[in-house]
Amino acid sequence: MINKERGGALVLGAMATEAVSADDRELDRDTCTCFDPGRVIRRRRVRFHTERQDTTAPGWRHLLELVDEAAADGREVFRPLRDLSPSERRQIVTLPPSIARLTAVRELHLYGSNLVRIPPEIGAMTALEEFTPYTSYRLHWFPYELTRCTRLRRSTVSTRALYGNHKMRPPFPRLQPARAAAAIRTCSVCDRPMEEAKLRQVWISLRVAADVLPLLVNACSAACVEALPDPAEGYVPVPHTGGRKVRQPSAD
Repeated sequence: MINKERGGALVLGAMATEAVSADDRELDRDTCTCFDPGRVIRRRRVRFHTERQDTTAPGWRHLLELVDEAAADGREVFRPLRDLSPSERRQIVTLPPSIARLTAVRELHLYGSNLVRIPPEIGAMTALEEFTPYTSYRLHWFPYELTRCTRLRRSTVSTRALYGNHKMRPPFPRLQPARAAAAIRTCSVCDRPMEEAKLRQVWISLRVAADVLPLLVNACSAACVEALPDPAEGYVPVPHTGGRKVRQPSAD
């Protein structure tokens, strides 16, 4: 692991070159009020960020071009936000499905993003070795498909911003598969086409590279849920559907 939070946001090595000024920071991201990172809030209700990506925004169109360029030239290091203006970065709340074409990328840097979600297509980035969404404070969870990046060995994540993190144990949003079914195309576990009536959603906390991450699983059957690996030690010991009734271990 490159770095963890120790008394604040510490930026090491090459990450320092991606830092932005205080003025830019006000322009390139929104403030997250999901939970206060300074205290434990087990009983407070937490919801998903529901912002929809504006696919007409200049920043989105620019990002699509950058992904196309990276796919065409087969680059191994992809830092898309560095090539966007502060206002364009603020317009990006997810990555496009076309990241599935970035099969040569070994390093994906998303330092200081305004992202609220990562699409499941990240699982197609099979060459990925380093993943850096550090200080993306609105990014509270990741898709289970990230586990398909079997070469991933290095990660730098702002763990205090994650659901169920061991420092504060903020709650997980309660999953409501009926509302999500229409948007789910394939099973996170077996990759088969999803049938709406069979959708099963669960949370699972697993170690991915250097960090334990809360992963959202969209499963097509009970068998796929049963096939999930054991959760990381010190976290909720079984896949679960979230909500305030889920009992988590005590915060560190």
